[in-house]
Amino acid sequence: MSGNLEFARLVDQYYGSLYRFAFSLTRSEADACDLVQETFYIWARKGDQLREGSKVKSWLFTTLHRKFLQSARRGTRFPQVALAGAESELPVILEADWSGLDGRHLVAVLQRIDEVFRAPLTLFYLEDLSYEAISEALGIPLGTVKSRLSRGVSQLKQLLAGDIQAGKGVPDE
Repeated sequence: MSGNLEFARLVDQYYGSLYRFAFSLTRSEADACDLVQETFYIWARKGDQLREGSKVKSWLFTTLHRKFLQSARRGTRFPQVALAGAESELPVILEADWSGLDGRHLVAVLQRIDEVFRAPLTLFYLEDLSYEAISEALGIPLGTVKSRLSRGVSQLKQLLAGDIQAGKGVPDE
């Protein structure tokens, strides 16, 4: 219980200054909040490794800055594009009636998905593993798991929509 109180005291003491620093870096309230939250999350996981209690403040600010730099590098490699500006690049998926889909066909379609996406999809939807468990099982970062699940679901929907339009996989009524 004292660990929770200590953590709460730490958050109370440094949240405001960490938020101001994060806001000065990101110029976005939401991104600043995310950075501060991520910093405290890392502290909750790794803070006990800090040997000198007097260096908590510098550790928090350094961690926040490193997370900001990481996200900035990621942002240059994978820039975010507003959906309104990228509509022409999105795949066309027509509304389909998924309710009558045959389960065997679904498993067959899953086999047509790229292996890199198939493994996380199978572990998440068929084996009910958490993101963290999938990350450990496949030896990939948590963000990669989420990305592959998202892309895999998109690929699955495209394949299923194409099959439904072609009349495959839906049992005869």
